[in-house]
Amino acid sequence: MKILVISNLYPPHGIGGYEERCQYTVDTLRARGHDVCVLTSNHQVADRDASGEHQVIRQLQVHGFYGHPWLPIHKLYRLEQNNQQVLKSTLEHFQPDLVHVWNMGGISKSLLHTLENGPRPLLYDISDHWMARSLKADVWLSWWNQPGSWARKCFRNLAKLSGLKARLSKQVPTAPVSDLKFKQIYFCSHFMRDLSARSGYPVSHAAIIYCGVKTEAFERKLTFTAPRRFLWVGRLAEDKDPLTTIQGFIAARQQSSLPLQLDLYGRGGPAYQSELEQVIQTAGLSDAIRISSVSHEAMRSLYAQYDAYIFSSNWGEPFALTPLEAMASQVPVIMCPDGGDAELLRDGDNAIGFEAGNANSLAEGIRRLLELPDAGKAMSERALKQVEAEFSLEVMCNHIEEQVIQAAKN
Repeated sequence: MKILVISNLYPPHGIGGYEERCQYTVDTLRARGHDVCVLTSNHQVADRDASGEHQVIRQLQVHGFYGHPWLPIHKLYRLEQNNQQVLKSTLEHFQPDLVHVWNMGGISKSLLHTLENGPRPLLYDISDHWMARSLKADVWLSWWNQPGSWARKCFRNLAKLSGLKARLSKQVPTAPVSDLKFKQIYFCSHFMRDLSARSGYPVSHAAIIYCGVKTEAFERKLTFTAPRRFLWVGRLAEDKDPLTTIQGFIAARQQSSLPLQLDLYGRGGPAYQSELEQVIQTAGLSDAIRISSVSHEAMRSLYAQYDAYIFSSNWGEPFALTPLEAMASQVPVIMCPDGGDAELLRDGDNAIGFEAGNANSLAEGIRRLLELPDAGKAMSERALKQVEAEFSLEVMCNHIEEQVIQAAKN
């Protein structure tokens, strides 16, 4: 089958798990005999080489996201026009049997109208908030369809009466977001599907395909002794809430009188990291709580060197990968049920739960782990079996391929 994948970013010029998951799916589908072409943006990350890649077209222009400028409407039209031309040229030359849409954050949503009104089957992968929280805010489509200034309303009326809007729409669709049907679609969690449905999109019929991790790539924890070393992994930002992890850990350390250690691995803005370091210094625990960063590849062996992993995200995670990575490393997990991750957590069975944003609740979770006679060994063994059976990349790709094949028949 010939499949055109569309995504705003694609490795090596990506920023996170969405793009890596997309690339792994593309590689797997290719290995299974499918002919896959990727259409993505021209966004680049410094010092990353994308030369020599196979069937990846990097010609879509980004608007507003990832440091790209926000444009006035007349300049935005040129960007939208370029992206439409790139899409149409790619469709004409590649002639796919199916178009597989991934993350569209920062990319022209008018492309979706072109695709939904075209002759080819279309399948959506939604593992991010771009639909629920930003689709209706697309600058081009909202300019034409949402209330605006008096001047904008006058121009739109004149454009409609003169036929200008009809002519523009032939090159760049101006239809409202409400016209999109999303007939064939799947989400990474029930949480994301329900959130999108509550936002007014007709997606209640969508399938659920959870994100996966490469379970065999992680070094396994084999020795379980009294928990002393804890770790946190993620982006150093308020939505990931490392502050609650630090505060909860400080409280647990004080309550237990044990020489517990916490390492936070991540990168973030200098101001926020400075704020975290100030909290640590004020508590007099600069030797016990450390902030550093390593590559994702290095983390695969680092998890197993710790006694527990703490997940504190507090913004409505679609379905986070780091708890799965810790479980794949057979490391006991202490986590809050944030967003889609509530569908992973089984408190006391595969992890220990605590209330998101509540440092005292986290301290209680740490205490519960410290009191387990086997140091969390049985719990982490159950979690590993669950991840291997339900959340491996192989399982994920099997489900995605089933959706692709089914969508192509419709």
